[in-house]
Amino acid sequence: MQAAIDRVMQTFTMMTSLSPAEAADARERLTARLAGMCGDETTLAVGGLRYLRGPDRTYKRRTAR
Repeated sequence: MQAAIDRVMQTFTMMTSLSPAEAADARERLTARLAGMCGDETTLAVGGLRYLRGPDRTYKRRTAR
């Protein structure tokens, strides 16, 4: 699980600009969230990244040409 947390935090900090305190808070929330989940590293990483990004994401669907 630690590898998935590290992977999510690395990706999330590339997507956003977090202060060290915000990054530590996000890591704590992520650890608590992933503690109840089961799955392989990729599944946990995707679930963790979806959790950190939150519900405010915009969904843009690509259209086939």
